[in-house]
Amino acid sequence: MGNDSTDRIVEGLRRWITTAPPGAQVPSNRELTAEYGASPVTVQKAMRVLAGLGLIESRPGVGTFVRAVRTARPADYAWQTAALGAPPSRLLGLPSAQRSTAPDAIALHAGYPDRELLPERLVRSAIARAARTDAAITRSPVAGMPDLQAWFAAELAGAAPAGVTPPSARDVLILSGSQSGLSSLFRALVGPGQPLLIESPTYWGAILAAAQADVTLVPVASGPNGPDLEDVARAFEQTGARAFYVQPTFANPTGAQWSTQLGRDVLELARRHGAFLIEDDWAHDLAIDADPHPIAAADDDGHVIYIRSLTKSVSPALRVAAVTARGPARDRILADRAAESMYVSGLLQAAALDVVTQSAWRTHLRSLRELLRARRDLLVESLREHAPDAHLELTPQGGLNLWLRLPDGIDAAGIVRACEGRGVIIADGTEWFPAEASAPHIRLNYSGRDPDRYPEAARIIGEEIERASTDHPLRGTAVRAD
Repeated sequence: MGNDSTDRIVEGLRRWITTAPPGAQVPSNRELTAEYGASPVTVQKAMRVLAGLGLIESRPGVGTFVRAVRTARPADYAWQTAALGAPPSRLLGLPSAQRSTAPDAIALHAGYPDRELLPERLVRSAIARAARTDAAITRSPVAGMPDLQAWFAAELAGAAPAGVTPPSARDVLILSGSQSGLSSLFRALVGPGQPLLIESPTYWGAILAAAQADVTLVPVASGPNGPDLEDVARAFEQTGARAFYVQPTFANPTGAQWSTQLGRDVLELARRHGAFLIEDDWAHDLAIDADPHPIAAADDDGHVIYIRSLTKSVSPALRVAAVTARGPARDRILADRAAESMYVSGLLQAAALDVVTQSAWRTHLRSLRELLRARRDLLVESLREHAPDAHLELTPQGGLNLWLRLPDGIDAAGIVRACEGRGVIIADGTEWFPAEASAPHIRLNYSGRDPDRYPEAARIIGEEIERASTDHPLRGTAVRAD
């Protein structure tokens, strides 16, 4: 407190307060001045300190009193147990990719690029311009702004082979991010209790959306080249499923890209079984060494339901995506979206359209390729040097992630906890499996902040894997990164 006389008064009164009953009147300032031989100013400072500590309270015109201790009654939420019932296991907890971290942590777990990889100047200018238009004060059409619908349709039409009728603007429905669209698609196209084929591993958000829609997941193993065609055919035949959720381009988490032939073959299977192919083209704008070739571009009879998002390539603050669907499926999805969210903010739509129609947008995408390549390669090389027991089966040609298999018998969750204790945040691969995990994995995102710290992160990951392997009595044979 910085003043001996003030400290002496405060300590004396604190001792007195411990024996005084709540509500007892504190001696007046005049009495305290005389008792402690201090000036009135010093006594007033001491009283302010005690009041700040919550020990006394002043009642104007009456005096100062010992503050009664008010014990807060603990809130009782027990009634909610019966009201909520048993939770679906997939809805428990926050996914590791969405966790917040300390500012000094090395964050390799998140699903979004660092701000230096975003077209920040374009976004800020676009938002400012959109705010000066009617989009800032009017309601958007339920299906979306016509000009933005047309842009998404034209993007897909530009990839269509000769002889295929491209989608129209009407076939496009604007969403507030692709995640909200997945739940609608699963409800509208599959339905509660019905089977949905899904790659394994796959995007955790799709697994969550399926749980929310109460559909029955049918995992189909998928590797660095996508799923095996015979496995897909068998799953369709055995389950009678009418939909298959896929990420053919730079899949999350594996980074796999299907061949053009596999895309055609799976589309033909869907046609043969009268089923939908739900194509999530989440990384369309995140190509590095290969270009995206949407399966939907080769479809003109409504079997492919195509989702594309701008959230990761434009800005996480502009949650704008689109689903392209034809026929009655489009109408069912639209009805579900209208009931779920009514419409998407016209302000966000206008800003997103402004960004992607600027000539600087294409320039940004070209520079983004190089930035992502440099980060990816740095992290890959760092892992090869410092974490050789983490097996990288595929160096992705696009997207944001590396998918690493740990030595058999290693507890991935334990590695995640150990790394977090040392300031490196990574994601447990278990969350990307719709059923039991086939092996322990971790997912690392190479688009986060501080890429210069990737070698440090790789060293810590390698040390923790080595420590866990040494401590494990049944250590399997480690497979080295290549």
